[in-house]
Amino acid sequence: MDKNKFSGRTALVTGGGSGIGAALCRALAVGGAQVVCTDLDGDAAARVAADLPDARSARLDVTDADAVQRVVDDVDCPDLLFNNAGIVFGGETTDLTLGQWNQIIDVNLRGVVHGIAAAYPRMVARGSGHIVNVASLAGLLPSGLLTSYVTTKHAIVGLSLALRSEAAAHGVGVTVVCPGAVDTPILDKGSVGRIVARDLFLQGKQRPYDVDRLAAEVLRAVAADRAMVVTPRSGRLAWRFGRAAPLLLNRAATRFVGQQRARAAER
Repeated sequence: MDKNKFSGRTALVTGGGSGIGAALCRALAVGGAQVVCTDLDGDAAARVAADLPDARSARLDVTDADAVQRVVDDVDCPDLLFNNAGIVFGGETTDLTLGQWNQIIDVNLRGVVHGIAAAYPRMVARGSGHIVNVASLAGLLPSGLLTSYVTTKHAIVGLSLALRSEAAAHGVGVTVVCPGAVDTPILDKGSVGRIVARDLFLQGKQRPYDVDRLAAEVLRAVAADRAMVVTPRSGRLAWRFGRAAPLLLNRAATRFVGQQRARAAER
């Protein structure tokens, strides 16, 4: 990690109370950044910030555009914005309610849009800044039984790459993060019906990816102004295979869905 890239810079992290967000806060603090850890769970954000030097916390609901704007304004626009907050619903699409669709779109997509709307114009006016949007490998692959999650994460990938093409001329960087299964609490949340979210994310793998290792990769990518982080290696291989042979990948995804349905029927 290039510590000079982050030393003395302000970094605002959403969803920082646990998982990837908390790991990003820790890595940023090690890199010398002034961290603002935010989360819907204000107590969790406070606990993360309490263990870090030169850090503070705030309760933040990313679905509230005005609240996001206030936090951005309170820190006089961060140098680094990490749009990380997210939720998941895993299971049959027929089991999803319209309320769940709206909830995941509000958090995973509109939450990112709110962050960009609040910070990006000020970064452009300043001529510097970097936005990191945390998507998922599910934003690059046809991951059935995670349909609502996949919808939002594909949107984040497209948003990020399009914005990057605009932002470069203004001195603003944009990076989108697309990890496979990461060892965070989200693996055990969001199951709908008898389908288990953890099984969908791991897809037969023995171990999820280490969250602190991911955070270090993300900061290296930011320091190098890379467009994308696709990790781990198995995820990159799946992504490349899908780009080369999309129909074969879709067949594999269909088989996986069938396997998960069979497992659920046995429960």
